[in-house]
This record gives sequence, structure tokens and C-alpha cells, in this order.
Amino acid sequence: MIKITTDSTCDLPRHILEDLDVSVTPLGVIKAGKLYHDGVDIRTADIVAHVDAGGEITTTNAVNVADYQDLFHALMERYDAVIHINIGAGFSCCCQNAKLAAEEVPGVYVVDSANLTVGHGLLVMAAAEAARAGKSATEIVALLEEMIPRVETSFVLDRLDYMKKGGRCSTTTALGASLLKLHPCLEVIDGKLPVVKKYRGSIEKVVADYVHDRLEGRTDLDTSRMLLVDTCEDDRLASIARDILVKDGRFGEILEAKAGCTIFCHCGPGTLGLIFLRK
Repeated sequence: MIKITTDSTCDLPRHILEDLDVSVTPLGVIKAGKLYHDGVDIRTADIVAHVDAGGEITTTNAVNVADYQDLFHALMERYDAVIHINIGAGFSCCCQNAKLAAEEVPGVYVVDSANLTVGHGLLVMAAAEAARAGKSATEIVALLEEMIPRVETSFVLDRLDYMKKGGRCSTTTALGASLLKLHPCLEVIDGKLPVVKKYRGSIEKVVADYVHDRLEGRTDLDTSRMLLVDTCEDDRLASIARDILVKDGRFGEILEAKAGCTIFCHCGPGTLGLIFLRK
């Protein structure tokens, strides 16, 4: 038997992870000097309340080598092989730590998703489904390596204050974006996250424009499945995107998710993303 494992950065809903029997290791989140664990004893609402009350931005802690070793040793007592899928190495040192741990535990394969949030999660789902179908560990790793460059992850942000607080953009940039109602669109490209477009207007208008842009003229998409992820407590942005995707009518399955604390720490509330697999 082959066990698929991942980290909380995959942002897949709990019911999907449980159905596919995927083990999840939470990343650390530091709030007001105290260490919490993503999705275990801290939620995104806790971060919003903390920041809105004037608190410093929360920071994240990668899973360390020792914790990965403990996980891999325990799982290899029960399974023939373990495949662990990490957030992209360009975004976190989790992948490096997992690879170091795997060197000490035969039978463990570590895969760098080169992606984040449910772009990473899409690969986790594919691996778990392949394991359930009886594929070998080497076949699953080969499947993932073929898929990785075909995963398209992008998102638009409502606010830049979280990125400013985290040192990912300047105060001038954040202030200018707020005054001009500019909303950046970021896309995962070669394991990095550049700004590929800037939208202007209310975030509701921006989301609609963004989704239309991502769909217009596309003949290169695998329409069997796509994922929608956001960081809102409510359904206000997801409903806009969902309506457009449903009316488009091409997708056999539209899965929705809420980003966890690790991703939220860097983008803040009012962020929405689309994840496709290209043919």
C-alpha cells in the first residue's frame, strides 16, 4: 500500500482529504509571539481579528526535519511506500526539510509541487486517486512530474496591507494601490509568484473581470476538473466566480476551498484564485 501525505498548505477541504485518506502535517503560525498550528488551534478569522486590532502580521514556520522524520518512520511501519507532496520549494523550506528527512527513511518519495494552495492540492488529489487505483510509487511520482508544469494557479488580491506587513511590497506600493483601487493578479510561474496584471475597480468587479480573462479563448484547458479558492469568511467573491464558471459550462467538476492560515498570512482577506490543469 502507498500512503500520500502533504502539508496544510495544500488547502484542500477536510472532507476531500479524509475521503482520499491523505495525511496532513500543519505548518506553524506565530501570532503575538506564540506558536500555533495551521488549521488545528488557529483559524483565518483569528488572524483577521488580530491584525484588525492593530497586531503585527502573523508569520509562518516550516515543518522541521525531525518532525518529518518522525512522520515518515511511523508511516513506513504500515505502508510499502510514502509519497509526500510539498508546497513549492520557492515558497517555503518545507520541501528541503522533507527531502533531508526522507534521506534517512527508505521508501519515502518527496515531490516539490512548484506550486501553492490548491494548485499544490490538485497534485495531492491526483496522487491519492492514482494510489487508490493501484499505481506504483514510481508511476505516481512520474504522473506528478508530468502534471506539475501543467498546473495553472493565479489569484487576485483585494488588499496589500498583509503583503506590506510581511515585507513583500513597499508602503508606497500598498498606499498607491489602495488610492487607485488597483488589484494585482499574481500567477505561479516557474515556482515563483510574479504580478502578471493589475485590475482596477471594486474587488467584486475585479473578480468578474479576472475570471472572464482566465476563460476567454482558452482551448488548452483540461475541463474535467478545476478548483476555486478564496480567503473570504463569506461567499461574496466565490459566488461571483462560481456563477461565471457554471455559465461557462465546460467544467465537469468545480471544487471550492478556503485558504488556510499559512497562505492567508501572506495575502489576507478578499483574495480569490482559480486553478486549472492545462492539456
